[in-house]
Amino acid sequence: MIDFRRSRSHKARKPVSDFSGRRKFVVSLLMACMLVLVARAVDLQVISKKYLKEQGDMRHVDEVTVSAYRGMITDRNGAPLAISSPVQTVSVSPKQLNVDDENQILALEKKRKKAQGQPLTVDQKNEVRSDYKKDKVLKIRKMLKILALPSQKSTELLNTKSKFSYLAQRINPVIADQVRALELPGVNVLHGFKRFYPTGEVSGHLIGFTDVDDVGQEGLERSYENLLKGIPGSKRVIRDGQRQIIGDVENIKEPIAGKTLELSIDQRIQYLAYRELQWAVNHHKAKSGSLVVLDAKSGEVLAAVNQPSFNPNTKTNLKESLYRNRALTNIFEPGSTVKPFVVAAAMDGGYLRSNELFETHGIYPVGKHTVKDVHNYGTLDATGVLKKSSNIGVAKMALKMPPDYFWGIYHKLGFGVSAGSGFPNEASGNLLDYQRWREFDIATLSFGYGLNVSALQLARSYTALADDGVLHSVSLLKRDEDIDAQRVFSAKTAKKVRAMLETVITKEGTAYEARVDGYRVAGKTGTVKKAGSHGYSEKNYFAVFAGMAPASNPRLIIVVMIDEPSAGDYYGGLVSAPVFSKVMAGALRIMEVAPDEEHTMPILLTKKGVIRPL
Repeated sequence: MIDFRRSRSHKARKPVSDFSGRRKFVVSLLMACMLVLVARAVDLQVISKKYLKEQGDMRHVDEVTVSAYRGMITDRNGAPLAISSPVQTVSVSPKQLNVDDENQILALEKKRKKAQGQPLTVDQKNEVRSDYKKDKVLKIRKMLKILALPSQKSTELLNTKSKFSYLAQRINPVIADQVRALELPGVNVLHGFKRFYPTGEVSGHLIGFTDVDDVGQEGLERSYENLLKGIPGSKRVIRDGQRQIIGDVENIKEPIAGKTLELSIDQRIQYLAYRELQWAVNHHKAKSGSLVVLDAKSGEVLAAVNQPSFNPNTKTNLKESLYRNRALTNIFEPGSTVKPFVVAAAMDGGYLRSNELFETHGIYPVGKHTVKDVHNYGTLDATGVLKKSSNIGVAKMALKMPPDYFWGIYHKLGFGVSAGSGFPNEASGNLLDYQRWREFDIATLSFGYGLNVSALQLARSYTALADDGVLHSVSLLKRDEDIDAQRVFSAKTAKKVRAMLETVITKEGTAYEARVDGYRVAGKTGTVKKAGSHGYSEKNYFAVFAGMAPASNPRLIIVVMIDEPSAGDYYGGLVSAPVFSKVMAGALRIMEVAPDEEHTMPILLTKKGVIRPL
């Protein structure tokens, strides 16, 4: 018989023996691992640390910001007006710069020891340290020379205890690489972008500029900062013991580039307008000038220029008066350029009878005041009033209209309110409330005194005549249609007034110099006395012209305002009208607008184009 109990007892003891052996093995393995870890810790904390310190490689990981590409600004055809190019910034920590790099000194000692084949004496080590210091000073001076900084700054860098300062910002990467190659402690090179404006002063007032941090400060750069700026990214980098970035580890967040801003501007027309306005301001020895070109059908701004101008690429010692966009932010009394609106208002409101005549005779008393014309024009109809620019004739029309109705037309035309282009500090102008008008106020308002407008506001108001009574909103951005257009005059009235304004561009009118070969032109002059602290000046004027072409179906509107011409001529028809003619002729050709004046076509076809030099 088999003894099952003994057998079970024997089998039970064997696993206990096996477990004991395994436990001893595991314990031995753990102890061995611990010894390895302790040895590794000693190596990292003592031996390797000492070695890495000797090698100048006390590295650590840091997180840095990655600049985002600022969005491009283009004209309506994609031509670049503002772009960002890669640049780098050199910064320095004088505190780190003044600390001797013991690792470099140790490397120099080893190099000299190897060269002479024996250990260095204490004096020789001191010589190495002295040579190191001299070499660092030479490198600092070389760096300053590379960065075009005064050599005296080296003394400042070696004696100051400040923690951080910029040496050069937004410089060419090639120059930055030369600085980086010097391997100076405490000197860092950071990546970024610099704004560049390909058209320079031609579009400077409109585009504006950014600051050293690439943030929009003026113009459209400021208006559309949130659209253009983009979103910065970040990445992890390795820095050495001198906090120099020596390598990338990983991208944490990719930067998001800013969006492209497509303007309504046509750079070809912008350049043409800039060139002609510059010539006129210089030729007439004027204080300044502004010019605006609008698309009569959409209200888009195709050009907006000023003189004097500035170059946003070299914006040093700039005064606010130089970079202010006068065409959109400055105001002036528009003078006789508003007379067509008085005629249109009187016609639409039924206050001007068909073929009604006005006795002018040079002087017209209004209350205690007197309205005067330059000459005695005798009896004039409405067309004659505009052709001769009679203050008396238009004042008589205005006085026939109720003040609230007259004010309402001016208000609908945008006088006294911002044109709404979105440009920073855009002017609203001034229009006195009709409840405060006196009889003489109505008279003066009819020929453009007593209210103030910007060149852009005046150009906008002319869309109500150019587009058959429809007033357009204005836009500095390219758009397909104007959803905010509103009717001010009937189409019939607008067409009649346009036909009247064509007579202004005849030899008998005030703006013969505004004619454009091959095209019918409609427009109005304004010669405005400037107001001062002691009343209106008899010597200083605004010379203004506002017009449109082709008059049969206007496509473009141009307003020219020249401030204080002092070379002799000061009438709008002699100073501003010729500028209008040159710019309108070129712009119509650029836009391939068909001529509508057959009897001047031979002149247009045979006339050679003349480009004024800048």
